[in-house]
Amino acid sequence: MKLFVMTDLEGVAGVLNFQEWTGPGKLYYGLAREYLTLEINAAVDGFFGGGATEILVVDGHGPSGINVNMLDPRVEYLRGWDDGPWPLMLDKTFDAVAVVGQHAKSGTPYAHLAHTQSLGYLDLSINGISIGEFGQLVMCASELGIRTIFGSGDEAFTKEADKLLPGIETVAVKRGVRSGTGDSLTSEEYMAFTGSAIHFHPI
Repeated sequence: MKLFVMTDLEGVAGVLNFQEWTGPGKLYYGLAREYLTLEINAAVDGFFGGGATEILVVDGHGPSGINVNMLDPRVEYLRGWDDGPWPLMLDKTFDAVAVVGQHAKSGTPYAHLAHTQSLGYLDLSINGISIGEFGQLVMCASELGIRTIFGSGDEAFTKEADKLLPGIETVAVKRGVRSGTGDSLTSEEYMAFTGSAIHFHPI
């Protein structure tokens, strides 16, 4: 089985906020990348144990989120935009899609570090269905006839995933504690609003 594993950073246990954790030059960015890589390796170990024979790990966090030196050597690693197909070389040669480190879509109550592409989005919908970054990937995969079988991230994301794909296997590694959508806030205010959560230990 050939598996396409999309990754992101904000849905990882121990990644606490946007201000100090999610980009180059921020105090804990290196540690955040290590935490994501550990979560990827744990998932990859399970995928191989479950019958995967080939895995492509896609670094989907804007400024990059993976510590390549720590990444399981059995996988291939993709970083950077390619010539196609979109998104990031997903094509019909893959048997399934999985996601690690995913966050909920913008405006999700009780989410942690929720956003859709950027903090400036209120909502994105296709054919009347509100989706985030996960939903965009799922719809592209579905167009190719590829199942999305797994997702890990914050608890609000796992509920979002189950609503889009009932029965998908999910793992929640933290849970947000703020109610409300934050739609009336500025981007800077929303950054702080969506930054409260209870985490599992990242190791």
